[in-house]
Amino acid sequence: MPYRSNEDLPSPVRHHLPAHAQDIYREAFNHAFASHRGDARQEEIAHRTAWAAVKRSYVKVGDDWVPLSDESRN
Repeated sequence: MPYRSNEDLPSPVRHHLPAHAQDIYREAFNHAFASHRGDARQEEIAHRTAWAAVKRSYVKVGDDWVPLSDESRN
């Protein structure tokens, strides 16, 4: 099911990701969910896609998700 707002995201996503990362997750999830309509694994694919999108801009350091610096992207 697509998420209308960050408040609708699963608890682990809301409680561990910063707001901008939540936006990335929600938008990627919703896009992947719509793209895989009819697939039995639709929701699983959407969650995997959303996490992959977050990991392009954020990295987990200890218990915190922090933005990747420009230097770490090279």
